[in-house]
Amino acid sequence: MSQNAEPRPRVRATDSKHRLFTASMELIGARGHHAVSVDEIAKAAGVSKGTVYYNFGSKAELIGELLNYGVAILFERLAQCAEDPDPLNGLRMMIADALEFIAEYPSFAQLWISEQWQSDSQWATSLASMRHEVITLVATALRKIASSTPEAPHKTAVDIDTLATAVFGAALILGRDRLVFHPERSIESCVGAVMAFTAPLR
Repeated sequence: MSQNAEPRPRVRATDSKHRLFTASMELIGARGHHAVSVDEIAKAAGVSKGTVYYNFGSKAELIGELLNYGVAILFERLAQCAEDPDPLNGLRMMIADALEFIAEYPSFAQLWISEQWQSDSQWATSLASMRHEVITLVATALRKIASSTPEAPHKTAVDIDTLATAVFGAALILGRDRLVFHPERSIESCVGAVMAFTAPLR
């Protein structure tokens, strides 16, 4: 994995695009993407079906673009947290923001998890790129943490890219698990659990 990712452009949110994102995620979360039609998405978003087809061509292209839109929202939030001068606090905020994002858009997280590891997913290439961007951002934060603390022999054995993948996976699965099975768990307690992965760097 490259340590440097191309900067993702800021989200250019239009009202219609955000309504399409919200409507499609709600419908897909309730019934799955196979059972939801473009007509239903357009109606729920308050736009014409023709507008959807003109802009996206097909339902698959629409969902793929909205997945990218959702990740752009998440990435922008995480990138702002990563600017904190204290890298450890920056990572804590990144994890908290990721968990809050999952709570705000639960169906997006559900779709991402269900499609992420399916090699035959229609959006496999796009999802792999999104995953790479987010993990690279996490890895950059972890490297800052490692470089800001005194050197210790155990640090040399830590693979930062693997650790970043573990942090990403833990936050994604824990965030979804919290919503479905353990709504009583606070975001703070979840952040603490994910931050435990960084112990070898400190």
